[in-house]
Amino acid sequence: MYAIVELGGQQFKITKDDVILAPKLSESAGSQIEIEKVLLAADGKDVQVGSPTIKGAKVTATVIQDERGKKVIVFKKKRRKGYKVKRGHKQEYTRIKIEDIVLQ
Repeated sequence: MYAIVELGGQQFKITKDDVILAPKLSESAGSQIEIEKVLLAADGKDVQVGSPTIKGAKVTATVIQDERGKKVIVFKKKRRKGYKVKRGHKQEYTRIKIEDIVLQ
């Protein structure tokens, strides 16, 4: 069984016991969360598609930890003007483990 859920403006294809890297969530490590934006669910032969979400479906997950992604260098330059700016950015993520997918 798998499902497609929306979390933090992004869509993820998940199955039970998956560990995903989602955009930063406000919950602390070790807490349980419920994702109710289930867009699609399939269990091998039957597929349910929501419009836009499946009513009564939810996914329970556990927050493992918060972490930061790889550094991205942002470099700006205007030629012949002597203007150069170099900045770095690290995106913050939350690692979560999918515990259960419930359909009703």
